[in-house]
Amino acid sequence: MSANPKDALPIRLNVDDSDSPSDVVDALFLGRFATGEQPYSHSSSIDRVRPGATMLPAGASVLRSARDDDRSATLAEGDGWTLLVSRWNRGADVTVTAVSSELAEKTLKEATDGAADEPEPEPSNVTMGFWYVSPRRGPHRTTRQIAAGTWEEVRANYTAPVSDAMDRLMKVTPDDIAGRLLLLHGPPGTGKTSALRTLARSWRDWCQVDCVLDPERLFNDVGYLMDIAIGEDEGTAKGRWRLLLLEDCDELIRGEAKHTAGQALSRLLNLTDGLLGQGRNVLVGVTTNEDLERLHPAVVRPGRCLARIEVGPLTRPEAVSWLGTEQGVGREGATLAELYALRRGTPPASVPPQTGGGTDAGLYL
Repeated sequence: MSANPKDALPIRLNVDDSDSPSDVVDALFLGRFATGEQPYSHSSSIDRVRPGATMLPAGASVLRSARDDDRSATLAEGDGWTLLVSRWNRGADVTVTAVSSELAEKTLKEATDGAADEPEPEPSNVTMGFWYVSPRRGPHRTTRQIAAGTWEEVRANYTAPVSDAMDRLMKVTPDDIAGRLLLLHGPPGTGKTSALRTLARSWRDWCQVDCVLDPERLFNDVGYLMDIAIGEDEGTAKGRWRLLLLEDCDELIRGEAKHTAGQALSRLLNLTDGLLGQGRNVLVGVTTNEDLERLHPAVVRPGRCLARIEVGPLTRPEAVSWLGTEQGVGREGATLAELYALRRGTPPASVPPQTGGGTDAGLYL
């Protein structure tokens, strides 16, 4: 182990005012790996770090420490190894380089053992993954506990034909899967997202649900698509299915998508029943505000969809029953968004167009 920290980092850097202290720490970490002094590397990611966990093995000597607005970086060393801990919010990336693969693996285990904070999920919660491309880490997945009611609790939020169709979908098991595409379409504010959240709870014993936050990029970035579709994770490694949710993908699946979205539509279809999806337990769930007639024929062809459900507004009798009063309910009925607005005391005329924002929007879009 080097006595002087500056001698422990054999690398020359060129920095400018666009580089943060954390960027410098990241670069310094690569020194011994780049020179071959420590040619072996092991790394791990933790979505939720236990409060108070330092992720530093016993006897570690800290060489550099930096904290920015959204992350921190700690560089430490021990006998024959160097460690970098990059932390953001509740998560962390831990990487170790060492003189041997065994030492790198052992040091990483010491650093991360007991560091993960995994509270027992409440019965009403379900673990959902969220994929996005990070400017610093590339394709990245994080998880959150999402509150989700049972289907029995939210069934009255949907008109009778939708409830009947969702009854069958909620009971699906891996043995029932034929098509790989799940399509929910209909006007904004009718409860498509709420139904998917409840579906994640109903399927949680056999299916991991992941939401792709940037679907427009997913099918235009082959590397990103391959990371999600092909890359092994804890769920698929154990034989569990995955449901990838793509919300508000109107441009991707409407009739003229082949001209406006390039290869994106073809890649979506290839993931559901082409070579890309072969051997992978992957379902794709898509929500759209488009009418069925405007969707691309290839998307809705027989055999491709596990379910194709039009989620519309409640009829007037259903809306009155839901709200408990006729006041504010029009002759054509009401969407779930409008009913929640009426319950809060907002007249229908002032309900803004649903675009996915707002405090309560995520509850019923």
